[in-house]
Amino acid sequence: MSISLEDVSFLLKIPVTGKVVAVENFARYTEESRSDAIKMVSNLLGVSVEEAEEEVNISKGLTVRKCWLKSRWCPKAGSRPRNYPLVECTARAYLLYLLSCTLFADKSGSRVSIALLKLLEDLDDVGNYAWGAAALAYLYRHLGSATRVKVSQIAGYLTLLEVCYKIDLIFFLYFN
Repeated sequence: MSISLEDVSFLLKIPVTGKVVAVENFARYTEESRSDAIKMVSNLLGVSVEEAEEEVNISKGLTVRKCWLKSRWCPKAGSRPRNYPLVECTARAYLLYLLSCTLFADKSGSRVSIALLKLLEDLDDVGNYAWGAAALAYLYRHLGSATRVKVSQIAGYLTLLEVCYKIDLIFFLYFN
């Protein structure tokens, strides 16, 4: 059994062809990448540079915490912050949260890579990316990592793996 791009396209109804989902400058933690990450969080999510820097410092890397995203952009009904962000900033925060919980889930379960935010810079262009191909590559990368001796966790869109496995099992049982 292996998951193909056709499976991803059929099951998830997301593009498997289009612009490459790749982000430069966020592969390694450097002072330059940290500075770029803070600026990007500030500009694209509509928060002050100080708030962005505090969040990057708390999350200890080129990430932000999911709980910060949720509390900052999903306030309880009737309790909007004074400087409620623009619709675009809220949409980016929501998409960032969604991508980090589904297609690009990591082992932490609590952090979101800021690299994904770079892909959400132009909201009109988001639908042109090959999200399905990137999700499948990400899953395969983490499946490979999970086979190492001292690794005890796995990351990626495991629901996709589970669904494909169950479909293959059903076909096997039905046709054999």
